[in-house]
Amino acid sequence: MRNDKKRALWRAFQIFASSFMAVALIGIFIYVTQGREIPVLNPQGLIADQQYTLILITVGLGFFVVVPVFILLFSIAWKYRAGNKKAKYEPEMEGHRGLELLWWGIPCVIILLLAIITHISTHALDPYKALESDKTPVKVQVIALEWNWLFIYPEYGTATLNYMNIPEDTPVNLTLTSDAPMNSFWVPALAGQVYAMSGMSTKLHLMADSVGTYNGTTANISGEGYADMRFKVYSMTETDFQTWVKRAANSADGLTTEKYKEIAQPNKDRPETTYRLITSSIFDDVIMKYMSEKSHTEGSRETHEGMSM
Repeated sequence: MRNDKKRALWRAFQIFASSFMAVALIGIFIYVTQGREIPVLNPQGLIADQQYTLILITVGLGFFVVVPVFILLFSIAWKYRAGNKKAKYEPEMEGHRGLELLWWGIPCVIILLLAIITHISTHALDPYKALESDKTPVKVQVIALEWNWLFIYPEYGTATLNYMNIPEDTPVNLTLTSDAPMNSFWVPALAGQVYAMSGMSTKLHLMADSVGTYNGTTANISGEGYADMRFKVYSMTETDFQTWVKRAANSADGLTTEKYKEIAQPNKDRPETTYRLITSSIFDDVIMKYMSEKSHTEGSRETHEGMSM
């Protein structure tokens, strides 16, 4: 009798502890996220809006599996608990074709739907795919540094450090590379992330729906300054953007090869800066620098192997 009471108390404690932990985790989540903006869940651009819809669809389909599983888990645990002597043992239910079809069929259908959605969305949200618009896209070259972001506007003869200005409702065609360890460019409210890698270029297309300020960051650990490697994206009207372009093209600070080498040095505290673009080949020079180093390294290896043979 005493052992039965101990087991009952222990089960009650387990139920209480599990419930408390679940409520505590939910409470902590609500406290941490309360009043905070979560850009991924508050899209402000064409691509981000489609990604948000994809997240909702995926989570919704997932609930068709997760929710019934947990309901069955607690129902079965309660029904077949040690203290319930009325629960019937029905081993013949193991091979019930109807039930087997149900709990295998639903997950298979959901997986099939997810596969179809993944195929469609992968092509629809391809970062290399240009956005349809009647407006001329703005071309921006992006270089990931340690630990800063350099944005070059080749068509406007200007460049910026740690911020990017774009006109609203206008496609922005980004071409990215890195003059540092591999990095990841991400503006959660506008588009998904894409990698920036040395010796090669990648592409990303985005567009802001309205005027606003959006946070950009890196999504790839790249050293001690990684946590502060942030930038701002300022979406403005077309008139304001053209006014800024004219003012920026006459900036007192000129971006030459020598100046670039200076700002490319590792630094965690560089402020937002605007440059007048003097050396227009900086982006291509950065890519070719690593291509040349790679070719030289491979050539040296082949020569060494040839001499060894």
